[in-house]
Amino acid sequence: MHLTIATYNIHACIGTDGRFKPERIVQVLHELNADVLALQEVEHHDVEGRDLLDYLAAKTGLTAIAGPTLLRETRHYGNAILTKLPILAVNRVDLTLPGHEARGAIDVTLDGNGRRVQVVATHLGLRPWERRQQVRQLLKLFNIGSANVYVLMGDLNEWFLWGRPLRWLHAHFKRTPHCATFPARRPFMALDRLWVHPRRRLAKLEVHATGLARVASDHLPLKAVIEM
Repeated sequence: MHLTIATYNIHACIGTDGRFKPERIVQVLHELNADVLALQEVEHHDVEGRDLLDYLAAKTGLTAIAGPTLLRETRHYGNAILTKLPILAVNRVDLTLPGHEARGAIDVTLDGNGRRVQVVATHLGLRPWERRQQVRQLLKLFNIGSANVYVLMGDLNEWFLWGRPLRWLHAHFKRTPHCATFPARRPFMALDRLWVHPRRRLAKLEVHATGLARVASDHLPLKAVIEM
């Protein structure tokens, strides 16, 4: 059995042409055809009479798990997970540090055909000190032995390949390739990252760089195949 997973910063469905077109994001999600999707920058617009996340879930046939980090009167904003797999547990984690933009993670346990799969989806802060604190907090979520497969994925905003957050993550999960996902038209920064434990389960990792993906958001999706 294989699982396909992906992380995608959808930039509130505003493409590289500056246009708000959620239908393009839906098409990219169909291209990915993933079992589990981590989404960042999900802004809660009204689309065809639905909340944006509900719209994406309805159009893809996936189950949505919301993880808003900013709660506003009109438009909430934050992380989300879309999944085909049965949901066993959900834990929303606050990663916000005083004086910094609200950040968070969604920690879910899923049923992967009888195997427990822990997925943590996140979007980290812009400052190096902030990311160091957040990565320390994230690593505490993984209780090795409580699941069969563990995944951490999201927009880490970490452009220092030699920085401490990446070194800690590589030490915990073992090293995975860095694949450039930003900016979408001509990517050269590996802001979107994905780790799997046990490392041998990670069969494939690639950037989804179709013509549509290059215009639908300012990030490209990062996609992986896990051998179960």
